[in-house]
Amino acid sequence: MNQTRKKQQSMDMTSGSITKLLIMFAVPLVIGNLFQQLYNTVDSLVVGNFVGSHALAAVGSTTSIINMIVMFFTGTSVGAGVVISRYYGAHDDEKLHIAVETTMAVTFICGIIFTGLGIFVAPYMLKFMSTPDDVLPSASVYLKIYFSGVFGLLVYNMGSAILRAVGDTKRPLYFLCLSSVMNIGLDLLFVVGFGMAIEGVAYATIISQFISAILVLIVLTRSTENYRLTWKDLRIDKKIFRQILMVGLPTGFQQSLTSFSNVYVQSYINTFGSSCMAGWSSYSKIDQFVFLPMQSIGQASTTFMSQNLGAGNLPRAKKGTGVALRLALLITFASAGILFLFAPRLVAVFNQEPDVVRYGTMFLRMNVFMLAFCCPNQVVAGAMRGAGDSRTPMLIMLFSFVLFRQIYLYIATSICNTAAVVGFGYPVGWIVASVLVEIYYMSGKWEKKINM
Repeated sequence: MNQTRKKQQSMDMTSGSITKLLIMFAVPLVIGNLFQQLYNTVDSLVVGNFVGSHALAAVGSTTSIINMIVMFFTGTSVGAGVVISRYYGAHDDEKLHIAVETTMAVTFICGIIFTGLGIFVAPYMLKFMSTPDDVLPSASVYLKIYFSGVFGLLVYNMGSAILRAVGDTKRPLYFLCLSSVMNIGLDLLFVVGFGMAIEGVAYATIISQFISAILVLIVLTRSTENYRLTWKDLRIDKKIFRQILMVGLPTGFQQSLTSFSNVYVQSYINTFGSSCMAGWSSYSKIDQFVFLPMQSIGQASTTFMSQNLGAGNLPRAKKGTGVALRLALLITFASAGILFLFAPRLVAVFNQEPDVVRYGTMFLRMNVFMLAFCCPNQVVAGAMRGAGDSRTPMLIMLFSFVLFRQIYLYIATSICNTAAVVGFGYPVGWIVASVLVEIYYMSGKWEKKINM
């Protein structure tokens, strides 16, 4: 491969058509995020159809716990991406190299810590969520195996964040597609072929994640570009680490605490029994296919903002935010309409028990269009993080998704304790966060925190 082709793997977003660049950056991310979602979705599909609704409820009930720990690290990776994007946009090769080595050194340390933390915390969280006795054993087994192999997921996510920070979204996509296909094959082999039940889908997931981690490490190590990973230089630079934490730590705390808030929502859902839990699990998997495109555009807006601020072009950076928000809203409404129409059939793909389909359809049709309120939370907040202001989006979303949502659930269920009332707890948080994010962005206060 010659040098010209290697350079094409990355993307300079500081010049050219904004819409075209955002789409070119976001499309591989959308596809990649869809395949990422397939990991847990396929697990749910296999256990829901070949094991039963109780196993489907078990896998679904673990999602909030997994996200609570994993999303803290994922949020922190946003900080690494912002720092790396800034140095890439400024063509500062020396600091870019140091940032990559620091990022991966921290990842390896966190991988060890989060493995132990996840295994230790998971059983207590299941009990805290009032997980029913008929679901608890399967959920415990799934979580124990999952966190035993979480190291692979963390390494892949951070390695991919490095590649995306320099505009390379294609190779992480290829690796994710490959590992997702492997996950599907292993799910069927372990569950249908070997009769391993919920243990099978857990082992299939962690094996596939390790494969994607190995592939992304190979790319970073063998690259001849300025963002390559050099093992002998692996160390933590204190100054750059602080820069990463300034952006990433608030984002990590926000995403982790939001997931913790979702644990509360799940605990309310659990009180309605395993059929409601299975229906909620099906809804949660399906509505992610509306959420993922806007999330990908939000990631694109973060990189776009970072690179253009690194190049000293604030007007272009702000214009990109507006374009990204319009794209996100358009795609969200179009995909939400499709899911609304076919809701019962989509839920039945996971499990055909009438009560499961009824609950899943209710949750989906009630909330799917409300996902439009997530667009500012993803795109506008993502752009502000790219500018270095992650503290304010963190505070807004913690207030909206944690405090306000819990107040709503407490008051609303005291008045009318139904599954529909609990399910609407998600949109309530989205609406409040969307309004507050837009007000803050339009105030221009985030611009004072730019350090170009």
